[in-house]
Amino acid sequence: MSIINMNKMEKIYTLALFSRNRAGILNRITSVFSRIKLNIDSLNVSETESPGVFRYSIKVHTTEKLIRRLTKQLEKQVDVIKAVFATDEYIVQQEIALYKIPTAVMLDEIKTESIIRDHNARIITMHRDYTIIEKTGHKHETQDLFDALEPYGIMEFVRSGPISISKLKTQFPELKYGSKK
Repeated sequence: MSIINMNKMEKIYTLALFSRNRAGILNRITSVFSRIKLNIDSLNVSETESPGVFRYSIKVHTTEKLIRRLTKQLEKQVDVIKAVFATDEYIVQQEIALYKIPTAVMLDEIKTESIIRDHNARIITMHRDYTIIEKTGHKHETQDLFDALEPYGIMEFVRSGPISISKLKTQFPELKYGSKK
């Protein structure tokens, strides 16, 4: 199969992996990706509502066949409770972005305040030398604000990458009790 045909079969998948908080688990998880030569587009790790359980939100661009194989391999890892994947239509996702711009721009350019308001962003802190702005939304929304602020001078920028939650009713009641599979 040619590379062109293979790329048409690829989609963006979000992998939700639930694990215990143990040293070395992230390394074991990423080594599975390395073995099958699959790049991680974004990765976010956070605690869940269940004590001692952490959720990894991992975005990858791949085929359905490969994501199914990857999910099975990840579930075999020690301390991994469950691994599932979904496409964007089955999840709600957001990311957070922080922008540091010169405070002088905020004071001298009335337009910057309007840009912040029009993009539903908020000012987190103002310092004599810089102002930090926060925007939560989809990647294109955080990028749009970046593009609008760039002419005024962005000193620093960071984006979290997406975090996601299923649109479906929770399917893993065992996570509430911390049992293994």
